Amino acid sequence: MTPTNTGKEDDSTALDDRSNYDYVGDDVEYPDLVADLRERIDGEVRFDVYTRQLYATDASAYEVTPIGVIFPRTTAEIASVVRYCADREIPVLPRGGGTSLAGQTVNEAIVLDFTRHMDDVLETDTDARIARVQAGTVLEDLNRQLAADNLKFAPDPASGNRSVIGGAIGNNSTGAHSLKYGKTDAYIESCEVVLADGTVETLGEIEVTELRNLADPAAAALLPRIYAGVLTIIDDHAEDIEARYPALKRNVSGYNLDRLLEEAATGTVNLARLLAGSEGTLAIVTEATVTLESVPETKAIALLTYERLHDAVSDVEPVLEHDPAAVELIDDMLLELASKTAEFAEVVSILPDETNAALLVEFYASDDREGREKVARLVEDRVRSSERNQKRTDDEMRSGWSGREAGALEALEAHEADKRATFWKMRKAANPILLSRTSDAKHISFIEDCAVPAEHLPEFVDRFQDVLEKAGTFASFYGHAGPGVLHIRPLIDSKSARDREAMVAISDAVTDLVVEFGGAVSGEHGDGRARTQWNRKLYGEDLWQAFRDLKTAFDPDWLLNPGQVCGDIDMTENLRFDSEYEFDLEFEPTLEWDNENGMQGMVELCHGCGGCRGTEENTGGVMCPTYRAADEEITTTRGRANMLRQAISGDLPDDPTDEEFATEVLDLCIGCKGCTKDCPSEVDMAKLKAEVSHARHQREGASLRDRLFANVDTLASLGSATAPLSNVLPALPGARRVAEQVLGIASERTLPTFERETLKDWFQAREGSRVPRSAADRHAILFPDTYTNYSHPEVGRAAVRVLEAAGIHVALADQTDSGRPAHSKGFLEQSRATAAENVDALVPRVNEGWDIVLIEPSDAVMFQSDYLDLLSGMAVETVADNTYGACEYLDTFRLDETIDFDSSPVALSYHGHCHQKATMKDHHAVGVLRRAGYNVDPIDSTCCGMAGTFGYEAEHHAMSTTIGEILEGQLGESTGELVVAPGASCRTQLEDLDVDTNHDLLSANGEGTLTPIQALADALPR
Repeated sequence: MTPTNTGKEDDSTALDDRSNYDYVGDDVEYPDLVADLRERIDGEVRFDVYTRQLYATDASAYEVTPIGVIFPRTTAEIASVVRYCADREIPVLPRGGGTSLAGQTVNEAIVLDFTRHMDDVLETDTDARIARVQAGTVLEDLNRQLAADNLKFAPDPASGNRSVIGGAIGNNSTGAHSLKYGKTDAYIESCEVVLADGTVETLGEIEVTELRNLADPAAAALLPRIYAGVLTIIDDHAEDIEARYPALKRNVSGYNLDRLLEEAATGTVNLARLLAGSEGTLAIVTEATVTLESVPETKAIALLTYERLHDAVSDVEPVLEHDPAAVELIDDMLLELASKTAEFAEVVSILPDETNAALLVEFYASDDREGREKVARLVEDRVRSSERNQKRTDDEMRSGWSGREAGALEALEAHEADKRATFWKMRKAANPILLSRTSDAKHISFIEDCAVPAEHLPEFVDRFQDVLEKAGTFASFYGHAGPGVLHIRPLIDSKSARDREAMVAISDAVTDLVVEFGGAVSGEHGDGRARTQWNRKLYGEDLWQAFRDLKTAFDPDWLLNPGQVCGDIDMTENLRFDSEYEFDLEFEPTLEWDNENGMQGMVELCHGCGGCRGTEENTGGVMCPTYRAADEEITTTRGRANMLRQAISGDLPDDPTDEEFATEVLDLCIGCKGCTKDCPSEVDMAKLKAEVSHARHQREGASLRDRLFANVDTLASLGSATAPLSNVLPALPGARRVAEQVLGIASERTLPTFERETLKDWFQAREGSRVPRSAADRHAILFPDTYTNYSHPEVGRAAVRVLEAAGIHVALADQTDSGRPAHSKGFLEQSRATAAENVDALVPRVNEGWDIVLIEPSDAVMFQSDYLDLLSGMAVETVADNTYGACEYLDTFRLDETIDFDSSPVALSYHGHCHQKATMKDHHAVGVLRRAGYNVDPIDSTCCGMAGTFGYEAEHHAMSTTIGEILEGQLGESTGELVVAPGASCRTQLEDLDVDTNHDLLSANGEGTLTPIQALADALPR
């Protein structure tokens, strides 16, 4: 076996002198316990109120404050902690990414977080197709390392870019392709575990005869008693297991006794597989050896459309006869919602008008030809309008291919990777769409992954809808229809006593349906707090007691994640939102909050899926750059959102405007806006931070540095007027050190320089636009933002040249301050005043037919988006609707197509600005550059980490640099010869990191990283 490693180091420098977030203060609970534990281990021990509240929630509807949190480094440390806790009867909870939907990763216990230190791939043997990994290893990180050998860990849960091996075992996870791969238990060879008494054992295959020889229910050691408990299951409960366990691939309710019994019949059992689905209640997995599968050569998709949901689920069984790898259901509610999104409207629009449901059917194939043949056979069989179905005779109808009349209206095919990805993305958009509600009523996960055999799906769905109607609510039906698992999340207001009663009534009635149809209460997400109580009804009293006896054999004092699987948890207890929950905001929001519940709706929006916890290696998109650098829950969007909600509701001792809260929670949010797009619920943390920062300024005042940065336009104007003297002063000996000591500006940073001749000066000197207004089809007001006007007018000059080459008559706005600097620092009254001034000045021009164009992305998004948060009315909407980034303007109206570009076919690595990505406008530059003749590789990159003034602040320099180095690594994997980036902050960061941007490949003019508009200007005819 070949030793491997993720290469991730414990980079505490990224935490900006915060003592590794190891909070020690008066708010630490159980100080004696903390001291004892710190003597025993080197890993972090955190019992402060902030850390405890961070780990009080997961991706479920529940909230339970833990005793404390430990970040162990080794199995020996875990064993030491468990021994200590066993002696004192303190519960222990192993936790991975916190992606549980049933609440099994929150408990009143000491939480062991494996994801910080115990997340390495230890060994791989590609010939034997096995890997040995630590429990905190992220699934997608493992698969990334295996990709070169065309291997993978087969179970593919949707949360695979942040869920871990230990969690997959604890939950017996699977995914969309379980028809091919089954559940995690099929891939477990052995597990290193810490037992409830702190002993370390390796569980794996053992012959039943040996099990009998070693079993001893009266032994002093725990392992022989465990063996005795397992034998009791095999010997005394075989008949019940065979009678009560559903014959399903997707049952994860209760303990994994059916697999145990199946293996016992062969004479050998694998006790590691008994841990699958045990939710950390039997033993703590520290390492696992797992088997691997080959990655399929290619795939093919047919999207079958139906008139009714009933028709779609009725067609699942005949579709399964074609041996697909996945069959996914999308209902009318999701199709309607998807049709209203820019991303999926085009796909939905080409569906037949009668479409109210669809099945996404995917096939694995050895090559494209085989994939197309599999899709063709399915379409021929299941689509009404297919040639063969149109010609079917009465005899064929009686004896036809599947014995069933075709039910699908039409089929869309996807064979190319990008088209397949679009179809899958539309299916996976179901969760984000449903979880974007800002009202008190939300689509809660509590009965949403029942599993029944495919032949019962039609009746099950019909009767489930009857249950919902009786309860006075509704739900969307989507999910893994192939194995019979539908995700059904009823709309429930858990703050209402009536709705909490409805939760129980719905669960009770649906459990009856599940039992009737031979299904499982949970087919994917486990028991946890939501479903444990229903295992009794599903399996009967005898097996319920068998579960409890097995639990006792493994964990005599019930200290390992107590209450789950076979405990006494009530599904309506410990809900995150209940009748006692209060949202007590002590200030009046300043911004416009256009949702069902105002600012409160946004604060309560995070559902905890952990999408912001993706690692730097496996996650695309922007969110969450500070987590990628720091690997700390408090730096995720989820962490900040939970902390803000808990501070407002009184779970934290600090108000959101207090110094402690500002420093520990909001300070490291860099305002990238990535969460508004990458977060499934679109939590807008940048906006929330601006609102809270403003309230803090109102109450506590603001620092001199914050005020200077908020007024950077004035400073830049002064710097330009006094240049070149203003550029010399920062270079004087000791000047940077003084700036750091007095203002807190990082001495390591290169400060901006200023040009004596501003962009406005240059434009006035050339006497305006070279394109006569009378000869132009369009007229654009170029807004000369602070950075462009005073520091880099060459970028503005390039923009004027390109716009004029496209036949645009250009004028410059009188203003230079967009309001972005003040807005980012939380001076909302100042940014509102600036916005109002700009709107008042520009709206008459827009009404006359002028367009507004900006070069700097953050300023463009300020006009397009943030102004709508500051102002209301027709004027601001008119300005926002008619504002464009420079490349967005060219691309939207195809203005560049009139230009005869003369570019060399140089390859560009394009890093889009995070604000553009958040508003889905970063693709425009790529399109224009490609039409100009460049080969462009758009990097799926995170934020640069500079984030306006953030990277200039001394206490943030280390964090900013670490994020920048992540970007540097992403650019290093690109095929481009030249880096282009539209954002001033991004270019500053790359230059300070001394990234080789090969600027001379295109132009000898200027220095530093090139902007897209400069690349276009360089390609203009000479």
